[in-house]
Amino acid sequence: MISALTIAAVTAVMKSRIENWLVQHSAAASVGADVIVSALPPDRIATGSDEHPQLNLFLYELTPNTTIRRSDTTPVSRHSRGSASYFDLHYLVTAYGAADLQIEVLLGYAIHAFQQVAVLDRDAIRVTLDALASTEGGHLLPLPYAFLKQSGLAEQPGQMTLSPQFLSFEEQSRIWSALQARYRTSVAYRVSAVMIEQEARA
Repeated sequence: MISALTIAAVTAVMKSRIENWLVQHSAAASVGADVIVSALPPDRIATGSDEHPQLNLFLYELTPNTTIRRSDTTPVSRHSRGSASYFDLHYLVTAYGAADLQIEVLLGYAIHAFQQVAVLDRDAIRVTLDALASTEGGHLLPLPYAFLKQSGLAEQPGQMTLSPQFLSFEEQSRIWSALQARYRTSVAYRVSAVMIEQEARA
């Protein structure tokens, strides 16, 4: 079953990709401080002269993917005969920092991290979601991370691709104006296509 947790699972996988990349490449040493990676609306992030180095991944839009069509009677997974809807997920990746060049450095790391991932691989998704759901060491998991393994994302048929998107300055300005948040230079990405399965009626 490809569940309602699918969208959250995609965001968690992408966020984890950035976090792991920053650790592997010692990004903290480049900016002089530990880097926070978040998945929040930009208006929730404190900005100003004392802001912390941070990369934020924000899902700003979902659009229907009309290139994939399936019959309502065609099984979309091994466990259900429900039909499915397909969506493209649109993300902004934004960097924050109070010191010179921190923002530029962090944007470079984020771009570099996603350049390596043209396709969201099933095995990599499974490993990531297993790690995020691990209670090793006795720590408690924040919700909804404890449930993301139930999303079925790693079992989704077909490929999910990750691609950079060009947004003009006017398009970005409209987004930031709607968010009522202080504008920051951002890079945009699209994940295509993510499936959400409808439950079969009894």
